[in-house]
Amino acid sequence: MVMEPVSIEEAIEKAKKKGLRPGRVKGTDGIQFTKGRNNRIEVITWDEFRTTLSERQLEVFDSNGFMKIMKRQR
Repeated sequence: MVMEPVSIEEAIEKAKKKGLRPGRVKGTDGIQFTKGRNNRIEVITWDEFRTTLSERQLEVFDSNGFMKIMKRQR
């Protein structure tokens, strides 16, 4: 499975089409996409999501519709 980096805006558009929202794992600084049904995940704003990605030097990778947030590889 080849993971290709995608822009934040492209990732947000893909997430919205899938009904996903940005989330933070409660008690941690981990972020992920969520449908909002998990009590351990706090839904955050897209602006918070963008800021967290930037501050933690993270980017979104995609492989055939599966998106994963990982450390920037540059």
